[in-house]
Amino acid sequence: MKGAGQRDGTPVLITEAAPSFDDQHAARRRKYAIMMALRIPCLILAGVFYQTWWLAVLFVLLSVPLPWMAVLIANDRPPRRSEKVNRFRLRARELEAREHHVIGE
Repeated sequence: MKGAGQRDGTPVLITEAAPSFDDQHAARRRKYAIMMALRIPCLILAGVFYQTWWLAVLFVLLSVPLPWMAVLIANDRPPRRSEKVNRFRLRARELEAREHHVIGE
């Protein structure tokens, strides 16, 4: 049980602001680069398995929608996070419980 003024190590959220535009942009660029990088192994594997035509066609077909999906994901705004937020709540009792020092009398 925690006493007055004691907290666990969970940081207190002081704003509901979304991540900055630069952070969002960096995350979207990273996702785009990863998805486009997945296309290269698909095309290489299609070339490796050119003698097994159905496997080569499968790898080519897997690589076709990747640019489209990468663009859709890169242009999409990240969803709002639904997380339990730790907000600082000061109780009136705790404020009034201690002795007050009066200035100016």
